Amino acid sequence: MGWRWRKVYRTGPVNTTVTAKGVGWSIGIRGLRYGISPTGRRYVSVGLPGTGLYWTKYLDGRDPTKSWRKIDMEQTPFEPTKIGFADNPEPRCASILLLDVSDSMQGNSLAELQAGLAVYRDELAADTLARKRVEIAVVTFGGSVDVVHNFSTADNFMPPTLVSKGDTPMAQAVLIGLNLLDERKKEYRQNGIQYYRPWVFLITDGAPTDANTPQWTEAVEKVRKGEEARTFSFFGVGVENADIQKLGELCKREPLKLKGLRFRELFQWLSNSQQSVSRSTPGDSVPLKNPAAPDGWATV
Repeated sequence: MGWRWRKVYRTGPVNTTVTAKGVGWSIGIRGLRYGISPTGRRYVSVGLPGTGLYWTKYLDGRDPTKSWRKIDMEQTPFEPTKIGFADNPEPRCASILLLDVSDSMQGNSLAELQAGLAVYRDELAADTLARKRVEIAVVTFGGSVDVVHNFSTADNFMPPTLVSKGDTPMAQAVLIGLNLLDERKKEYRQNGIQYYRPWVFLITDGAPTDANTPQWTEAVEKVRKGEEARTFSFFGVGVENADIQKLGELCKREPLKLKGLRFRELFQWLSNSQQSVSRSTPGDSVPLKNPAAPDGWATV
């Protein structure tokens, strides 16, 4: 049996309990209290003062031994989006990746993009603050538009396996991605979570196959309005034979062209930039290293 440590601070009817597992609190009178344990469980406790007898009812219905008992029998799917803001009330920096996985990306381009995602995950997960504050979602577009990873903090980010297919419905991807971002920001506000200006990062090696549709006009307008209102920062990156001119129609800031297939350097820059942002206060201006510098990963 190992050593345990606990400290209780009493302020009127409120008790604050500090343990190695976290901070809990309770409110009430002797013999009757309601609270939240250091592990985040809501409970009601009833006791007979002076007798040492008490009864505790946890209100979330969880069995703390269930995962231990089931681990040898089955693997329970992990759903990071179900982690509540109460477990992690840190300010959030939302980062949504819009990735072109059309047929033209197959081969080395897609392999290097996949490797870049792994670098992104590892760099963010190694930063104790960024891993709790940066949230990542991934939307791919190739034949169809798919949300392959919904928003989760960096410590729960599992890079999806990318598969190339189909054409390049870029406008649809932008609209779906921005709608996903709007929903996440609404959840932040509903839960009282502060957030930094979100990042939207689009990577493509071609031209949009939906450029002559109403969706393209709508996407261009939404990006323009969002940038002007400072509701997000939109970055466009062209790979190899990307149509930079068309990408420039979509992006308010000038799109960059990736040097070769330097996806790993790109995602290292993105991770370092977001680590810097996560260490600031929401609303602060944070200088970023120029990616188009001579030693950078991009050209203009």
